[in-house]
Amino acid sequence: MNPGPWGMCQTGVPFGDVYSCREFLNIEGPMKTPKLPQHPKRPIEGFECKRKEVSGSRFWGYFQKICGHPENFFKHCFVLNHCPLAFMKESGKNIAPAEMSKEVRAPLTKACDQTLKQILDLLGTVFIVGVGKFAETRAKSIIKRHGLKIGVGSLMHPSPINPAANKGWDEVAEKALTNMGLMPYLKS
Repeated sequence: MNPGPWGMCQTGVPFGDVYSCREFLNIEGPMKTPKLPQHPKRPIEGFECKRKEVSGSRFWGYFQKICGHPENFFKHCFVLNHCPLAFMKESGKNIAPAEMSKEVRAPLTKACDQTLKQILDLLGTVFIVGVGKFAETRAKSIIKRHGLKIGVGSLMHPSPINPAANKGWDEVAEKALTNMGLMPYLKS
């Protein structure tokens, strides 16, 4: 749900680790900073950001390894955040959806679900891979509510706060994507 503070918050790219954006996705450029006040512990530096986004490094590093070139990945895939907005505590720590009050979470989730449904329709999506349980749950909810004929699978989130992701995320991703039958669409 939340963009990473050193990834998408900096580059605008989901899992957008600066290095991965430059070296694999071939994306780089000047960034305009938001006119709204920034969190003092999470400044927007764009591609000048020196911090590493571990989730993004794992995610795009794996797809670079199996796809070779971004064109091979994007031939059949796209990546988006269910909600592209960052929510942070005073400390700078991300606020997870479960930590939000229902009064905040419900209308936000509804708006993001509606947007995701529009994107799925626009792109003629046939399969969704939810990266993390939250994404998988939102996808399944939208599919059921609208009676869509779209498959849904799950990929463990590559976050460093997930102990299992720290023990070989590439292998877990490989097994999950193979079991979903998606590897032929990804291999270079």
